[in-house]
Amino acid sequence: MSRLLIIDGHAYAYRAFHAIRDLRSPEGKPTNAIYGFLKMLEKMRQAVKPTHLSVVWDGGLSAERMAALPGYKAQRPETPDELRPQFDEIGSYLAAAGVPAYCGDGIEADDYIGCLARRAAEAGWNVVIASSDKDFMQLVTVRIGLLNPNDKTGIIWGREQVCAKSGVEPDQVADWLALMGDAVDNIPGVPGVGPKTAASLLQEFGSVEKLYGRLVEVKSEKLRASLQASAEAVRRNQRLVRLHEVPCEFEPEKLVVRATDREKLRGLFRNWGFKGLLAELEAQSPERQAELI
Repeated sequence: MSRLLIIDGHAYAYRAFHAIRDLRSPEGKPTNAIYGFLKMLEKMRQAVKPTHLSVVWDGGLSAERMAALPGYKAQRPETPDELRPQFDEIGSYLAAAGVPAYCGDGIEADDYIGCLARRAAEAGWNVVIASSDKDFMQLVTVRIGLLNPNDKTGIIWGREQVCAKSGVEPDQVADWLALMGDAVDNIPGVPGVGPKTAASLLQEFGSVEKLYGRLVEVKSEKLRASLQASAEAVRRNQRLVRLHEVPCEFEPEKLVVRATDREKLRGLFRNWGFKGLLAELEAQSPERQAELI
């Protein structure tokens, strides 16, 4: 059975950057995000054991979402100066290690990950998405699971974990987010509606469409009025939080980890001062293995 591991590249680079406070190359350049990303990548590969792999990077904000909500993700701080150059260095590592990666101009990583996951699942593959982004909970099926780095158990999330986290089924997650909003993406929800209230409404009515079709049945007058006043915003939010279709060709041969370029890896590890990783690489070399035999 083919198993595809899709990694949310920017999310893990940021996570690595903040997890390791300070690490620098012999020349004094920051390498904390690079080192942390490499170690996380190896840990994920050992845990998931994928037959295929892709690291997906953000290529910019969706023009469609920006048109619908100009303030979309506007509150996010600028990329730290010491992190910005490390993205290219991580890209150099992935290329040398033969790890497939993707970045599409103007394409948000979430949308491409969603499309790639669905294409693979439709082809009969099992898929694991590595990210803590709650938007991906809407994708979970018997073939698509989530590896959430915030969950220290290392369990691959399925329907049970999504329901426990959100209070709704995976196919209700987009409506759940539309009602309560998403502070991470600067999407305002219905005033007075948080995760529990949104889940309770969907448990009772099933969907946003059915909720608004039976709005008179909402017992709380205050909540009913808030929902009524926010009807247009909720419809907009549905378009914002649902993962969009983007150009995405499912080409299995492009998701295979290729042979490593050992010379390039040696050069990168030396430049970064990663002595331990360099030693591991040398120990794995065919020449070294022949000596041991």
